Amino acid sequence: MKVEGIIPAILTPLTKEQAFHPGAAEKLVNRLIDSGVHGIFALGTNGEFHLFSQEEKLQIAETVVKAVNKRVPVFIGAGENSTEATISLFNQMADLGADVLSIITPYFVAPSQEELYQHFRTISENVALPVLLYNIPSRTGVSLEPETVERLAALPNIIGIKDSSGSFANIKAYLERTKEQSFSVLAGTDSLILDTLKAGGTGAVAATANVFPHTVVSIYESFKQGNIEESEHYQQQLQPLRDTFSLGSLPAPLKKAAELAGIDVGPPKRPIAELSGEPLLKVKKMLEGYGIEAKLAKEQ
Repeated sequence: MKVEGIIPAILTPLTKEQAFHPGAAEKLVNRLIDSGVHGIFALGTNGEFHLFSQEEKLQIAETVVKAVNKRVPVFIGAGENSTEATISLFNQMADLGADVLSIITPYFVAPSQEELYQHFRTISENVALPVLLYNIPSRTGVSLEPETVERLAALPNIIGIKDSSGSFANIKAYLERTKEQSFSVLAGTDSLILDTLKAGGTGAVAATANVFPHTVVSIYESFKQGNIEESEHYQQQLQPLRDTFSLGSLPAPLKKAAELAGIDVGPPKRPIAELSGEPLLKVKKMLEGYGIEAKLAKEQ
């Protein structure tokens, strides 16, 4: 399986009472698929995977798989800290009908590169579905080095990597090291989507697509059609939204932007607080710059 195109890293809709909101999740999935995305990625970092119980994760995954209904591939985050727990959750997600499982590097612990290799190798040997590696060192404290990714790319069901390091040099190193393999390198930092495509990457797992799916898809489609100038135009259109991400703890700014754009995603999972005061006003002003009148999503 080749991983390519724009795959939104979807927000996880919650009620005001902090419970998962299946109806809102279904609407979000349908909105994104109607916008022409090439896959759906649930339970990533912006999906707040790390704040849900295993039971909640399985409910979220099952809801997303059913909502997608095989229209596009479904990617589910199934990484836990221990190798055994990851394999257990991975196989449960596979039973629910996911197409690809994304495995983040262990967090809080600080494994060596050899330990990371053995971790992912053992997972790949004990699961049936394809594995998409997930590198986000700013959150986990550990990075998959290009040499390690090269070794992992040689394993039969490790099919690609989502890199959210924010380093284009890192993406280029992954591409160089895996160019002889059938292996996909995807941008996980939305400001690097076009640069990644130009360097030979196959697409992006993009959180900004929750709010502006047409824009993010147009970066990819314009590039594939050879219209680089148009692709650059769409890439630049994402920056004002991305500039608001520093206004609060992840994913509070993005959730508030989505909510004010009329997309029912609810609050972030506590302890993360909703935006208020000056940060909230800045998000409203950002949306007005896109010609969107800020409004609250209707109660479901």
